Amino acid sequence: MDAPRRPAGRGRYPLSLRRRPVVWERQRPTWRDAAPGVIAGALERARSRPSGNWYAVGASRDVGRERPLGRTVAGTEVVLWRAADGRLRGGPGACPHLGAPLKDSPVRCGTLVCHWHGLALDGGPFAGWEPYPVYDDGVLVWVRLDRAGGEEPLARPRVPRRPGTAGAVASVYTDVGRCEPEDVVANRLDPWHGAWFHPYSFVDLTVTDGPAGPEDALTVDVSFKVAGRLVVPVRAEFTAPGPRTVVMRITEGEGAGSVVETHATPLGADACGRPRTAVVEAVVAASTRPGFAVARVTAPLLRPLMRATAGRLWRDDMAYAERRWELRSSGRFPG
Repeated sequence: MDAPRRPAGRGRYPLSLRRRPVVWERQRPTWRDAAPGVIAGALERARSRPSGNWYAVGASRDVGRERPLGRTVAGTEVVLWRAADGRLRGGPGACPHLGAPLKDSPVRCGTLVCHWHGLALDGGPFAGWEPYPVYDDGVLVWVRLDRAGGEEPLARPRVPRRPGTAGAVASVYTDVGRCEPEDVVANRLDPWHGAWFHPYSFVDLTVTDGPAGPEDALTVDVSFKVAGRLVVPVRAEFTAPGPRTVVMRITEGEGAGSVVETHATPLGADACGRPRTAVVEAVVAASTRPGFAVARVTAPLLRPLMRATAGRLWRDDMAYAERRWELRSSGRFPG
């Protein structure tokens, strides 16, 4: 078995060839490294970090000029739309008149017009409707729900550091599962499962350090599979800057500086009383290679591929999170 190698610096080509690939069942077991206490400790410390009552709702590009974006966040119906100048507006998703679902109403010249009786909202307080603080960071849109969060409110969400959007390609994937936010965060604070659970995407994964530092950083050497024995080796760092957020940042190798932000947003209980959580995952990819300019030009074609890749991973990871909640809720979770 090849010893884990630290990713080389930026070379002429981003791809590498695995010289002696190890088959899935012969790779080094990671269950001893993924100690339940280590994951639980990192999770507990993440949950203690403030969010300022901000919740990631979805992609900025999902809020258009003519149709609003409606979501239920922490059991609260929310609607977001664009004012005439493009700025984000938001508040309760039920019309204060007779409770119509405002997510189904049109936006006309920056005003949300209820499709039941024509009550018009420009984003300011009106007829019993009070706005919520909202924020658009250019990739994601956020809403602040002080009653649901129960923390000291912050003026804006703690958006992780990202590559400049002008030189990057950003994509947002959203999925919903029967679990709680902590189950999603726990999944992300367990990078040891990567090459075992996602062998179609990751190989030669080694956690080299952590959790360490004030944000419990986990340092990981891993290779992304491309085709056959072709891989892209990188070094990445996982951090949990808040109770519902885990960030993976590539620190060495191809795409250094690129980030994957995973935000776990509670929605509310389903008809059977089971919790539902949305995963809102933003991938912001960047590279200094001249060829990456082509990727930026073809971003509209690239984004669906990026979402499809995230979707394949989250089909597995959501099963992990849902299983964890199922075991926890029945008192059978061994961790």
